[in-house]
Amino acid sequence: MKKFIRGMLECEEAEVSEITSGVTRDFVIVGLKPIMNYVVACMTVFNSGASLIRVRARGRHISKAVDVVEMLRRVFLRDLVVDKIDLGTEVHTAPNGREKSVSTIEIQLTKSLS
Repeated sequence: MKKFIRGMLECEEAEVSEITSGVTRDFVIVGLKPIMNYVVACMTVFNSGASLIRVRARGRHISKAVDVVEMLRRVFLRDLVVDKIDLGTEVHTAPNGREKSVSTIEIQLTKSLS
C-alpha cells in the first residue's frame, strides 16, 4: 500500500479513504501556509456541496483567517455571508507546568440563496 503524509501524521491509503468517505469536512484551519492555499481549500469545500464552512485559527494566525474570509467575500464568492464569529481563549499547559492563554477565532460562512 502507498503511504501518504498528512502534516506530521503518516496514514496508509485505506485509512485515508475511510476517513474521507462519508464524512464532510466543514472547516478549514488556518496556519502557516499562504493565504491562497486556504482560499482554495474553502472554495473546494463549497464546491463539494457543503452549505456552510467554518474557518478556524489561533494566535497570530487570526489575522490571516480574517484575510482569507475577506478575500473569499470580495473576490471569489460574492454571495458569501458571514453568519457567526466566535472568539475565545484556550489555556494550554506547558511541560514545565506553566499555563499559557491563546486567542481563537471561528468564522462561520454560508452561501446566500439569491
